[in-house]
Amino acid sequence: MSTLVGVVGVYRRMSQFSGKRRPPVRAVDRNLPLVIETVEPEAEDVVSLRLANGGPLPGWRPGAHVDLVLPSGLVRQYSLCGDPSEKDHYRIAVRKIGVASAEVHALTPGTRVTVRGPRTAFPFVGEGPFLFIAGGIGITPILPMVHRATALGADWRLVYTGRSRASMPFLGELPDDDRVWIRPDTEYGIPASGAELLEDVPDGASVYCCGPVPMITGVRVDLALTGAKAVHFERFAPPPIVDGEPFQLTLRRSGQVLAVPGHRSALDVLLEERPGTAYSCRQGFCGTCTVPAAGGGSMRLCVDRGTAMLDL
Repeated sequence: MSTLVGVVGVYRRMSQFSGKRRPPVRAVDRNLPLVIETVEPEAEDVVSLRLANGGPLPGWRPGAHVDLVLPSGLVRQYSLCGDPSEKDHYRIAVRKIGVASAEVHALTPGTRVTVRGPRTAFPFVGEGPFLFIAGGIGITPILPMVHRATALGADWRLVYTGRSRASMPFLGELPDDDRVWIRPDTEYGIPASGAELLEDVPDGASVYCCGPVPMITGVRVDLALTGAKAVHFERFAPPPIVDGEPFQLTLRRSGQVLAVPGHRSALDVLLEERPGTAYSCRQGFCGTCTVPAAGGGSMRLCVDRGTAMLDL
């Protein structure tokens, strides 16, 4: 018993000493200042940017993206589409389709920007077989996956769709073999259906799909008819609202009450009244459009639903 008491006493004395000497927790700065080294045209209305700071950058894996903070303050997510083994720079590609992307297209070499990340919401895992499906600018996260699957010696296929070959970036960087099917709409007359895109899926394959919402929806609907074991997807638009109920938002400071229809998000409605409302991914994971509720808590305007009073 005396031995046990002695051990307990030593433990208490050491715990007190350790607690006093413990260093304070420091905040981590997630902002990474970078400089645009090059801006290169890759296809119609698509440019790629090479970002660097003269030193090694945080590592990443295929499927990762970064948050790009533009000089105007706008924040957008862009997939990394370079080679993960090249640690001295990042490469992103941007199609010109809105205000933020137009700002990106106007950037010039030497411009300083801020990047947050890399983060992975579309991880590439497994040993194959794989079916990759890319629609237009959706090739950006898929391209490093294809190169990684090739390096692994995995069984894989790629279906790459787009309006026309001229609109499809990085065609020249794809492996030149029969595992790659380039399918421009201009050469087939109509956009590809989900069933057509899944024609060559190997049994037990993991499907990685990135592109416009209609393409992803078609693939997911028809996937059940195949022998695929899993589907992973990343979309470049907010998901559709299904069976949504209407609700109301009350803005505490002005007393204004906004009606949100069942098929729209709170962000959509608030942007009509306050165009300067901050947002980014519109899919619920970045947190940019999170606002405080008057009674405590918060609301993600792009995905959360339900009557609420906002502290706005």
